[in-house]
Amino acid sequence: MTFYMPTRVYEEPDCVAAHAAELATLGTKAMLVTGRHSAKANGSEADVTAALDAQNVPYCIFNEIEENPSIETVMKARDVAVREGADFFIGIGGGSPMDAAKAISLMAKNPSKGAEILFANDPDADWYPVAAVPTTCGTGSEVTGVSVLTIHEKKTKSSIAYRIFPALALVDAKYLEHAPVKVLHNTAMDALCHLCESYVNSSATDYSRMCAAAGLAVWSRSKAFLEDAGAEATAETYANLLRASTLAGMAIAQTGTALPHGLSYGLTYYLGVPHGQACGQFQAGYLAEADAADAAFVVKTAGFESIEDLNDFFAASCGVVDVPDDTLEAIVAQLAANPAKLKAAPFTVDENVLRRIAQYNQKH
Repeated sequence: MTFYMPTRVYEEPDCVAAHAAELATLGTKAMLVTGRHSAKANGSEADVTAALDAQNVPYCIFNEIEENPSIETVMKARDVAVREGADFFIGIGGGSPMDAAKAISLMAKNPSKGAEILFANDPDADWYPVAAVPTTCGTGSEVTGVSVLTIHEKKTKSSIAYRIFPALALVDAKYLEHAPVKVLHNTAMDALCHLCESYVNSSATDYSRMCAAAGLAVWSRSKAFLEDAGAEATAETYANLLRASTLAGMAIAQTGTALPHGLSYGLTYYLGVPHGQACGQFQAGYLAEADAADAAFVVKTAGFESIEDLNDFFAASCGVVDVPDDTLEAIVAQLAANPAKLKAAPFTVDENVLRRIAQYNQKH
């Protein structure tokens, strides 16, 4: 067994400012990688620029990262980074900016190579240092080596072929205070899916399950807030949501995700369903196929009475997606042709099993 989690994590109020000096050691010019609006609204971008200014580190900003970032956006940012001379990258936001920052760091370090190396595992490829400032509570990208990109040519999403762990994760729950409730619900569901899929996984070990079990217990502390549409969140609520997400990231950094994530990519690509909601659509069906003792541990530790209780929570919190039959079949066929993702399930999988998982919400 191995346990590799090289990211240094600081989780505390105002940690960006507190660790500005360490952030400055990553390079001589930073590129901030983010979306157009949320990093400004929640103050995270201002905190990062203030930290860099305090250390006299120059920077540029690329704020064009879309949800489910594409190869094309990564290559556009790469061109800006090379022109600006950026030699370290700070992903600010949810999974999209943090994932994109990793891919951009790879391409900027290899300016003479094309996008084909993203998924080709070029043994000569290297990357620049990355830091991550999460502002949602689902992705865990701040502590994983994963960078998931949209591949329009194949009408799906896939992770690049490199494990690019951030050197630093600056985790401050205050940024969640500005997130819309729907974003909190969808990203918290993503974190729960990470925890479930890591625990029920053919690559699970005692080390990965340590992270998953701790994450499930922490996640359960915010379950009541997520269930009550009128509930007021406290600083502790936000801290628990974000900590659960980071622990979930540590878990999937060891195991990867499993079938619900594989099915979710098509749901997002074809129907535009937010990532956390798309993963949650298939989570109960996945657990229903799993070893009964493992499934029971997951649902109980997360604070649910049963798989059906978890599924009811998903329906109330995120909403069940009505998937047309032809889309569902396309999603099943796409995953059935991905043996690497199928291997993540610790049980035998064929198209009938995938179809049962995909149709679970329509039959319960």
